[in-house]
Formats: sequence, structure tokens, C-alpha cells
Amino acid sequence: MSTVEQSIDVEVPVSAVYNQWTQFETFPQFMEGVERIDQVSDTMTHWVTEIAGQKREFDAEITEQHPDERVAWKSVDGTTQAGVVTFHRIDPNTTRIMVQMDYSPEGFVEQVGDKLGFVERRVKGDLERFKRFIESRGGNETGAWRGNVEAPPTA
Repeated sequence: MSTVEQSIDVEVPVSAVYNQWTQFETFPQFMEGVERIDQVSDTMTHWVTEIAGQKREFDAEITEQHPDERVAWKSVDGTTQAGVVTFHRIDPNTTRIMVQMDYSPEGFVEQVGDKLGFVERRVKGDLERFKRFIESRGGNETGAWRGNVEAPPTA
């Protein structure tokens, strides 16, 4: 299992940043390799990706979500990954986005790419593109979902 941690400061209020992040179907506009995301239900998404010629489809479940604070997820089939994105109010017009993701590279090519820092750079680039995306819109998000998803109880 490998871990990626990245953060970026965005010159947009935390509510607008969070609202845009909950619009999963817009992710292909700023996430490299993401072809499509379908919001199946409040807590389920279906992803179609193509990275380095490897096309993958998988479902991911939102395991915890709190407006303006955090969105956590885990894959339920296919690619093994889990993570959390947290949103931190720096000042009224600045938000820090922090991504922490655990994943299991599959096969030789992914393992080599992981050792070379490919995923770390990809996440960093995705955050930079998200920053440009939301800032270029003047902080006007394309939509919002402000529901709560409580974390499952721990054993």
C-alpha cells in the first residue's frame, strides 16, 4: 500500500471550494486520466479512468462527508484505494485543500510508476488544475451537495 499526501491553497472561500469538490461529475475537467464519473447515489460513484493506456472502471463509496470540512471515500471494487480530502479556512477568501490517499499499485508498470513518484505528481497536478478551475470561475461553483454522511462505527 502506498500513500500520497498533497495540499494547495485556493483563493476562494471554503464553502465554494467544498461545494465544487462535491460535484464529482466535473472532475474530468481538472483530473488527468479521469474520463467520467457518474454519481450513482448520494454515497456511490462510478469512475472510468485511463492512465498510461490502462483503462479501468471502479465504484467508490463516500464513507464520510461533512460540509466545508471533509469528504472520505474508499473503492468497493476494482482499484484498491481510500482517502480523505479536507478543507481548511485560512481566511475568509482562502482555503487549504489537503488530500491523503492510500492505494495499491497493480502490476509491474504501476509499481514502477509508484516508485518514480508518478501518482504523487498526478495528484499535485490535479490540485493545481482544480485551483485554476475554481479560481477562474471567480469562486462560482457549478453546484453543491451539502448533506452529511456519518463515518461508519468502528469495531
